[in-house]
Amino acid sequence: MSSVNKTIQINTIQIIYGITLAFLTLTGFGQMPIFKRYYIADIPGFGWLAQFYITHAMHYIFAAILIALCVYGVVDFALGKKHFSRITGSGFAKALIILGLMVSGGGMVVRNLPGIYFSHTLIYAMNLSHLGLCIALLMVSAYTLVKNKSWVK
Repeated sequence: MSSVNKTIQINTIQIIYGITLAFLTLTGFGQMPIFKRYYIADIPGFGWLAQFYITHAMHYIFAAILIALCVYGVVDFALGKKHFSRITGSGFAKALIILGLMVSGGGMVVRNLPGIYFSHTLIYAMNLSHLGLCIALLMVSAYTLVKNKSWVK
């Protein structure tokens, strides 16, 4: 593949990742009733943010897109014969946080299935870890964006 095509492919993936992260954050916080409570949903065009089932479905859709991007990245990285020693510290931090988000989010998806019951303590732990990891990912992503850090060397 030529370097121009590879650059276009990387830029496209970065744009999709950014849009996915933005919508995951928006729909994730939409699971809490903050948009209606603080009248953000009253702004024309933002009424859907107060609709739990809409934000819930969108969150699942964008989570699936994030998982697909992660699988693509891992497979591309492994098949490209790149070494894991090339991953930067910030890239490793992001990867661990995203893995934690997938595990805690997957646990919450399982919890929502009919006939599945978790203890209240486990539900609180999953919710708080998912929210904490989300905030950590946003902070690390903001840091890497400002400092122009990459996932790999």
